[in-house]
Amino acid sequence: MNGAAGQGRGAEETGLTRSGGAPFAERRERLMAKLDDDAAAVFVGASELRRNGDVDYDFRQESTLHYLTGFDEPSAVCVLRPGTEGPYTLFVRPRDADQELWAGPRAGVEGALRDFGADAAHSIEEVESLLPELLEGVDVLYYSLGPAAGLAGRVQQVLLGALASRRAASVRDGRALDRVLDPAPLVSGLRLRKDRGEVDALRRAIDITAAGIERAMRVARAGMHEYEVQAELEAEYRRQGSPRTAFPSIVAAGANACTLHYVANRARIEEGDLLLVDTGAEVEYYAADVTRTFPAGGRFSEPQRLVYELVLRAQRAAIAAVAPGVRFHDVHEQAVRTLAAGLFDLGLIEEAPGPGAEADAVRAYYPHATSHWLGLDVHDAGSYRVDGESVVLEPGMVLTVEPGLYLRVDAEGLPPGYRGIGVRIEDDVLVTESGHEVLSAAIPSDLDELESIVADS
Repeated sequence: MNGAAGQGRGAEETGLTRSGGAPFAERRERLMAKLDDDAAAVFVGASELRRNGDVDYDFRQESTLHYLTGFDEPSAVCVLRPGTEGPYTLFVRPRDADQELWAGPRAGVEGALRDFGADAAHSIEEVESLLPELLEGVDVLYYSLGPAAGLAGRVQQVLLGALASRRAASVRDGRALDRVLDPAPLVSGLRLRKDRGEVDALRRAIDITAAGIERAMRVARAGMHEYEVQAELEAEYRRQGSPRTAFPSIVAAGANACTLHYVANRARIEEGDLLLVDTGAEVEYYAADVTRTFPAGGRFSEPQRLVYELVLRAQRAAIAAVAPGVRFHDVHEQAVRTLAAGLFDLGLIEEAPGPGAEADAVRAYYPHATSHWLGLDVHDAGSYRVDGESVVLEPGMVLTVEPGLYLRVDAEGLPPGYRGIGVRIEDDVLVTESGHEVLSAAIPSDLDELESIVADS
């Protein structure tokens, strides 16, 4: 890795926009093409949430509403009605001079029409009165029912009331709202295959993540605390233009790396510790997700080296399997086969497992899956199985490849030198027409290169 690793594409070059134009209109059209003319789909955006006292959590729009509209303010509802003259309606917060004085400008109803491409727009305060009218004549409603509070609870109550009214009216006219269906499978099918602008945003997020991880490698030393490394890492994200992390950064020293979702980041880094950093910057809502494990003191011990080299072999075997037509779960199987053989060679499992038994054999040391989808969410939309069968990889899909080994201090039968070693290596991989591209390939994972970077800093 070199100092230019984070100097990638600016936000203006990703092909995404902050308004409701392309590609958002194209996405709505593709979704509505999957709906019959007697159907409607309703999507509710995120609300502002109180953290404590009079302090709110930082606001982030709900991913699907952003994907379809580009509208990034709280308390918005999108209604899609194919087959009508104005199929796209937005409910938004109205302009309010007093509120805007405190919290900044709003798009308002006029902005929803002008800047975000809505065919019709209304104040969110009218959602109870106008939403039932928009659903008149609808036979199939796409909406994710479930426990809901705030705006989502309000909308759900409106929809349930409309359903009840339609049911009562059906006694007279014989026409009821036939079905309420979850829109997630339809939207996930769109989100699963990234277009060029989405891939460019992911590249930029990964470039920034590279700069942050490089900074972490160069500053981490025994005697520091995990949170000090986290501060350096995330400060680099901000310097490079990322507004937030895609998820809470994991900075885990020594045996803390054996806790898969360790986020306390409070411990002191001790001499001889490995440091596992699992992190990702976010750019235009798109998430990077990269893990590197490196020696804070500059050199791997012999057991650490052996475990690291095994995980790296497993990752390279899994990445090599990524290509169009390959089953998603085949990637995991490549990793566990390599890990099982390596653990047996190291004497850390007693018997060499036969074909099909590798996952069970390594489960004590490798309990998680090798991959997940990546995009607007760090665990992005999309199924992993359809009708019980593994999803087949297609160009445009982006997945992580992240095998690991977690040799807990209290694990039975481990030689003392191996106890407390946790290693994970994770990269972000794009499925291409001819195979794959490792989007995070510029971030070093070769053992000797890692030692050189840390030792030379």
